[in-house]
Amino acid sequence: MNMTADDDEVWLDEQAGRLIRPYTVSSGRTRPSVDLDLLSLVMTTGRSPKTSDPEHAQALGLCRRPTSVAEVAAHLRLPVVVTKVILADLLDCDAMTTKTPRRASDPKDRVLLEKLLDGLQRL
Repeated sequence: MNMTADDDEVWLDEQAGRLIRPYTVSSGRTRPSVDLDLLSLVMTTGRSPKTSDPEHAQALGLCRRPTSVAEVAAHLRLPVVVTKVILADLLDCDAMTTKTPRRASDPKDRVLLEKLLDGLQRL
């Protein structure tokens, strides 16, 4: 760990990652203003947000192409609910757009499940 008793300015530990609590990143908010699914795709619009928070900037950098909410959360190393709040902020100021995934009519659809299994096996 990089932090010592005299060094209160270090906010990142190489092994542990960020040392800031997730709720501080979202200003204590736990509900995004926009309904986002884990598979919702988000993409930047090219507009600049009014905020200069590093997490917002990181999210914008990750979403130059359509990217799922789950993938953004994994890259940011933040809980999904915090990531959804960050993405909702960017959607609210038109810095991002979203597309909700198409739902299969039958969650037991064999063709859909086989495609999912094929995709997972390729990973």
